[in-house]
Amino acid sequence: MKFGELKTAGHFPTLLAAFLYFDFSFMVWTMLGPLATEISQSLAAHGFHLDPNQKATLLAIPILSGAILRILLGFGVDKIGAKKTALISQAIVIASLFYAYFRGENITYHELLFVAFGLGFAGASFAVALPQAGQWYPPRLQGLVLGLAGAGNIGVVLDFLFAPKIAEYWGWQAVFLVGAILSTFIFIMYALMAKDAPADVYKPNPKKLSDYLKLLKDKDTWWFSLFYAVSFGGFVGFANYMKVYLMSTYQVDMSQFGLEYLNEPNVKVVAGYFGALCIFAGAVLRPVGGGIADKLGGVKSLYIFFGATAALAVFNAFVQHFYLAILILFLIMANLGMANGAVFQLVPQRFGRDMGIMTGIVGCAGGLGGTALIKTLGWSKSAFGSYAAGFFLFAAVVAVAIIGISLVKTRWRTTWGVSAGGRI
Repeated sequence: MKFGELKTAGHFPTLLAAFLYFDFSFMVWTMLGPLATEISQSLAAHGFHLDPNQKATLLAIPILSGAILRILLGFGVDKIGAKKTALISQAIVIASLFYAYFRGENITYHELLFVAFGLGFAGASFAVALPQAGQWYPPRLQGLVLGLAGAGNIGVVLDFLFAPKIAEYWGWQAVFLVGAILSTFIFIMYALMAKDAPADVYKPNPKKLSDYLKLLKDKDTWWFSLFYAVSFGGFVGFANYMKVYLMSTYQVDMSQFGLEYLNEPNVKVVAGYFGALCIFAGAVLRPVGGGIADKLGGVKSLYIFFGATAALAVFNAFVQHFYLAILILFLIMANLGMANGAVFQLVPQRFGRDMGIMTGIVGCAGGLGGTALIKTLGWSKSAFGSYAAGFFLFAAVVAVAIIGISLVKTRWRTTWGVSAGGRI
C-alpha cells in the first residue's frame, strides 16, 4: 500500500479537503472543554455562578447534538450530496462561533447553550467527511482513505494546547474568533477543492428511514452501540471534561508544578497541557487498537482494553496524588482509544453492506455515551463533592460491556464470524 496511489486512484483534493474539514471540525466541536474554567469565571463576574451540573450540561450539549445530528447529516449526504451538506453545516458552525465572539462577556448562560448546540454540527462532520472521501476510492484503498479522513480526533489535542494560551492573552472570546476565522478558511478551501464523486465512479444508494429501522431491530446493532458508547463515549467525555476535572481536583498541585523554563505561571494553561497529553494517547492509539484487534481478534482485544479501563477507573477514584492521577488518566485514554479501533475492526465484518448506516448509528451511540459520562461526572461532583462516584459508575458501565462481550462472543464466532474474513 503506497500513499502515492491516493493521488492517482481517486481525487486527492477531495481527500485533503475532507481531512481538513473533519480535523478542524473536531477541534471546534470540543473547544468548550478547555475554555470551561475561563467561561465560568466570566459568567461569575457578571453574577451568574455555574454549579457543577450546569457546567457539565454546557459541555455535554455539543456532544449530544453532534451525536444526533450525525444521523441527520447522513440523510443530507444521501439526499443533496456530501458537499452541499458539509457547506450548510459549516455555515451554521461559523455563525455560532462569530455570535459567541461578538456577544463576548455579555453572553448569557442560555445563549451559550444555543452556541453549544450549533457546535454540534461540527461534531456531526464525521458523517459527511468519511463518505465524501470514500466515494472516490476503490475498495483496496478504503481502509487508508477512511483512516486519513477520519484522523480528526487530534483536533481536541490542539484545543487543549492552544485555547487556554489564547484565552490567557486575549480572553476566551478570542478563541471563538480564531475558531470562526479558521472555520471560514476551511469553508472556502472545501468549497474550492472538494467534489462529489461522479456517477461513473460512485453509484449513490440513498438510505431510507426504513433501512435504519431494520438495523435497529438487529440485536447486534445494540451490542455494538453499547461497546462504542463506552469506548468513544469515554474518550470524548473525558476529553471534554478533562480540564474541569483537573482544575477542580488538582489546582494546587498544578500551581506548584515546575514549568519555569517555559515561564508558565497560569494554572489553567498547565491544566491544558496535561489534558492534551492524556487526550493525545487516545487520539493517536486508535489505529494501534485496530491493528491489535486484527492480530488477536476484536473480542479478545476489547476484553483487554475494557478490562484495563475498568480497573484504572476504580483505582483513580481513590488516587490523591497528582502525578499518579495523570498517569492513570493517560492509560485510561490510551485504552479507550485502542478500544475504538477494536470496535471498528468488528463492525465492518458484521455489517459490511450497511457500514454507512452503522457508522451513523454507532457514532450516535458514542456521542450519547460521552454526554452521559460528562453529566455523571458533574452529578458526582455536585452531589458528593468529589468525582469518585462518577468513576465508580463509569467502571460499572464498562463492566456491563465486558459481560456483554461474554454473552455474544460464542454466537458471533459460530455464525457471521465464520465467513467474516478477519479474526473475531
